[in-house]
Amino acid sequence: MTAYDVIVLAGGAAKRLGGADKPGLRVGGRALLDRVLGACADAAVSVVVGGRRATVRPVTWTREVPEGGGPLAALGAGLRLTTAERVLVLSADLPFLGRGTVDALLAAAGEPGREGALCTGPDGRDQPLVAVYRAEPLRRELALIAAEHGGLAGLPLRLLTAELDLARIDAGPDAAFDCDTWDDIAAARARIREHGAVLDEWITSVKNELGIELDVDTGVLLDLARDAAHGVARPAAPLTTFLVGYAAARASAGDGPDEAAAAVAEAARKATDLALRWEAEANEGAGTGSTGGGPAGGSAGGTRPGATGREGAGTP
Repeated sequence: MTAYDVIVLAGGAAKRLGGADKPGLRVGGRALLDRVLGACADAAVSVVVGGRRATVRPVTWTREVPEGGGPLAALGAGLRLTTAERVLVLSADLPFLGRGTVDALLAAAGEPGREGALCTGPDGRDQPLVAVYRAEPLRRELALIAAEHGGLAGLPLRLLTAELDLARIDAGPDAAFDCDTWDDIAAARARIREHGAVLDEWITSVKNELGIELDVDTGVLLDLARDAAHGVARPAAPLTTFLVGYAAARASAGDGPDEAAAAVAEAARKATDLALRWEAEANEGAGTGSTGGGPAGGSAGGTRPGATGREGAGTP
């Protein structure tokens, strides 16, 4: 695992959003800032440059000087609070940034002679706020720019990227998709509900809401829910999955995420086997008739259908 720090730029006036609090806008029930922080949860230090707000993960807050001084000033403010050799730099409005893109950037930035790596958008344009920079050359270039221009406020990011030897990776249209307008927000909210993505988005949102950092095989749980619903009764599906989670939590109390995930898998296996046994018994009963051994659907020699109480104690 490559050690790195992250700086998230969460300031800006959001003029095209009418001055709305863009990092706090929700996509899939999660604030944009939280979605970005979720893609780099293993960063050693997480610095957010912008106004303080509630986040699902602890972060270090700072502000650029002067406030509203632009991305270079914000980057400089955040960089002063980092110590890692590599620094991931992100804007706070990337709803679809994933762990895969972060890993690709870290790997590309580690190539011999490179001073960092950044994503390119579908149109081929550089995305300097979806990037990893080596800290030493980043500090050097920011200092040179500040000396030449008398500070960093109001300066464009291209002054920085033009001076660094950066690898470029095509991370596809999603990683670089940012939300600058209300149309962008609407498009992002619609996209996460597309078939094939909505379940993963929902599970991730639930885990973030509940403060759970646990990777489990959702396919196993879905299979369990199906078997419980089919082999027992429909309401058995959600109740069984709840009980599996409760049992796994008890079995792995005090353990780490890997042990907890294994406990979920084991509890799900046991519950699935039980549901399949229930289904098998039901099928056997349907094929052989009642417990009295008469024809299927008959009642000879046993408790008649509809009888209550102890066996043989039904009302004649």
